[in-house]
Amino acid sequence: MATKVVMEALSPTMEEGRLVEWKKKEGDAVAVGDVLADVETDKAVMELVARAEGTLLKQVAAAGATVPVSDVVGWIGKPGEEVGADKADKADKAATAGGAGAPKPEPVEAPRPERKPEPAPATAPAAATATAAPPGRSNGERVKASPLARRIASERGIDLASIQGSGPAGRIVQRDVESARPAAPAAPAPAQKAAAAPARTLVIPAGEAYRDVPLSQIRKTIAKRLVQSIGPVPTFYLTCEVDMERVADAREAINAVGEGKVSYNDIIMKATALALKQHPECNGWWQDDHIRYWSEVHIGMAVAIEDGLITPVIRHADLKSLREISAETRDLAGRARERRLTPEEYTGSTFSVSNLGMFDIDEFTAIINPPEAGILAIGRISEQTVPAAEGLEVRKRMKITMSCDHRVIDGATGAQFLRTLKRMLENPLAMVW
Repeated sequence: MATKVVMEALSPTMEEGRLVEWKKKEGDAVAVGDVLADVETDKAVMELVARAEGTLLKQVAAAGATVPVSDVVGWIGKPGEEVGADKADKADKAATAGGAGAPKPEPVEAPRPERKPEPAPATAPAAATATAAPPGRSNGERVKASPLARRIASERGIDLASIQGSGPAGRIVQRDVESARPAAPAAPAPAQKAAAAPARTLVIPAGEAYRDVPLSQIRKTIAKRLVQSIGPVPTFYLTCEVDMERVADAREAINAVGEGKVSYNDIIMKATALALKQHPECNGWWQDDHIRYWSEVHIGMAVAIEDGLITPVIRHADLKSLREISAETRDLAGRARERRLTPEEYTGSTFSVSNLGMFDIDEFTAIINPPEAGILAIGRISEQTVPAAEGLEVRKRMKITMSCDHRVIDGATGAQFLRTLKRMLENPLAMVW
């Protein structure tokens, strides 16, 4: 019996997906775990994989179509097997030919296949590391691996082609990569200044009065979230100016030793996390009938991408070193712009930071990302003439604006948090005291 291929919920908040590209054609053989299509969710581009084996009999949804979650996008079965509307249409014609009184057979639908999660690495047996291509994989054949396995392999410099997968149909999963060893130590990536994502250029052809652009899934989600935030959330704003001279000195000293570079934003993220540990009243979620205060600090980092904004999460940011934060922010930001983040990498933040300093913005207000209760808006670091003990002097200064959900954070509470953050940035040694 033919099996439906349905639009799966590939992220926690996904309600519909846009079928970007079919990876299999009608008539192609399909194994469990094969990638059937790329799907644009509300946050990233994910892989839709086969849950049954056989032949891709029909592509119900065309590339570019937007399909609600659980709706059918294709069918897998035996070659020549009739499916879906084709089967029902043939049954109708047979009933008509047999006479008006002939009963119509009801179309039979296959049950939706269950999506089986990958076994947890703690209980799964480790797969042996291979030095040559695993049996059954021919040269040039696409390596079947989960998105998480591909990311881990890339970070560790492991060739996926050298690993025997233990998942369905030999698919490489997380535990396979974690038990493998890289062929050689990965060379450290050259330090580069963090570059802002280029803004998308909109071109309206000459002679046309306007151009209509369909909403992408991420733009739809941004619109919904803004309505949820700026309307119902009673927001107030607090702004302070911070002397960044000592941070600049500390950053220069840190970058003079060791590998990799630490940015101003990395230091701000670390200081924010430590300040939240001292002020857990600001590290909370509004939950309608209660407030959830977090002891863990997970910082959402706003990243501009071609079609909007996404907030990858630095988990347990208060417990990580500056170099760990630096490496993680570069990795997450890069994959965010490629639309290759997994749901667990952009959900669950307890507080967020948005930095537009690289665009020469002096000061702005950021919109809270519900259910979080606060977000920081970071402006550029500029040299300003300020009063000093002996007249005037030029110093590096930066403005920070905190957007607060008044249902969770009171004015004095937010002000005390900002005062702690300001003291940490103006005296970086306070972060290691």
